[in-house]
Amino acid sequence: MERHYGMDWLRIGAFALLILYHIGMVFVPWGFHIKTAQPMDWVEIPMLLTNPWRLTMLFVVSGYASRALFAKSRGVGGFLKNRNARLLIPLVFGMAVIVPPQTWVEIVGKHGYGHGFAWFFGHDYFRFGTLFGIVMPTWNHLWFVVYLWVYTLALALLMLVPGSGKLQPVFDKLFGGGRALWAPVLFLMITQYWLFHRDDDTHDLFGDALAHLQYFPAFLFGFGLAGSRAAMSGLARYWKLSAAIAIACYAVMAGLMIAWPDFSFPTRNVAQIFLIAREIDVWVAIAALIGMAERFWNRDNGWRATLAEATFPFYIIHQTAIVLVEFWIKPFGLGPLAEFLILVPATVVACWAFYLLGREVNWLRPLIGLKRRSVAARAVAVPHVRAQPDVA
Repeated sequence: MERHYGMDWLRIGAFALLILYHIGMVFVPWGFHIKTAQPMDWVEIPMLLTNPWRLTMLFVVSGYASRALFAKSRGVGGFLKNRNARLLIPLVFGMAVIVPPQTWVEIVGKHGYGHGFAWFFGHDYFRFGTLFGIVMPTWNHLWFVVYLWVYTLALALLMLVPGSGKLQPVFDKLFGGGRALWAPVLFLMITQYWLFHRDDDTHDLFGDALAHLQYFPAFLFGFGLAGSRAAMSGLARYWKLSAAIAIACYAVMAGLMIAWPDFSFPTRNVAQIFLIAREIDVWVAIAALIGMAERFWNRDNGWRATLAEATFPFYIIHQTAIVLVEFWIKPFGLGPLAEFLILVPATVVACWAFYLLGREVNWLRPLIGLKRRSVAARAVAVPHVRAQPDVA
């Protein structure tokens, strides 16, 4: 299938926003592994700009990328082999090496754990149980990789069902034209608001049913969208309407949070208004961004291939970098603004260092989600690699 550069840019931007969002988690009152000395309620307002839709967007673009990978694979078996290598190896490496510093910082700061990291890593992390109520070993932010792998398995099973290859016309009919905007909104309102009452994700694979009810269909939508001119055209046609509704929804949520910070709504009716605005915003914001990607961003650039390849390694390392940097600078009492101005560039530098080192050492490449280079490729390798993106 033809590469859609706009969706590449959207994927890059979605993960960049995720990294910035996790930096913001240090400063907002919501739960996180480490917090600034005095979290601030007003930080909730900019966080709400992406909070409703950021994760659903990741699964949509991952489904889209999975369709491209499937098109290049030798059947379902080849597709699964590729996905297993590119997801499971980084997941195991991440849980064993990348995540442990986050857990150590959390139990030191919140529970007064008295041992250093080396002791923790050698004696407590691999207990396959709990310590201070925290499961160890754990996947923390890598839950996304776990869910994505499970959804990939489910997709592969669906593709093995006789007649599944004829489902694309059904998708086109369901989501062609304006239905690409309204049908998902209706689905979310029914499943996440009317029938059930969506709360925070648990990131527990077997105890996160409502999250799966949202994220797996989003993943499947992305897979179908990659082969649907009718749906993509509809999203491109109505991107202005989608954006206008998304801005209105955000204005409602932001206004309510300004009036009642930290979700301290005075009545159930006010809370319901917030929830309705949030559920509508989930999809209309995504629809607007995909529409803009189709209309304006479907063009290549010298940095696109490198950024697309770097995205998954950035994702693997970013949260550990954020947590460790904040842990190191917090005792200096610099204040939130100074901490933020340090955290952003320090996280970016750590992500680039992790990617640039990992891509050049061939045996490290699978650990950070990149495909090993062949002998021939290594012989002609140049510093600026324009590889096809390693998608997650």
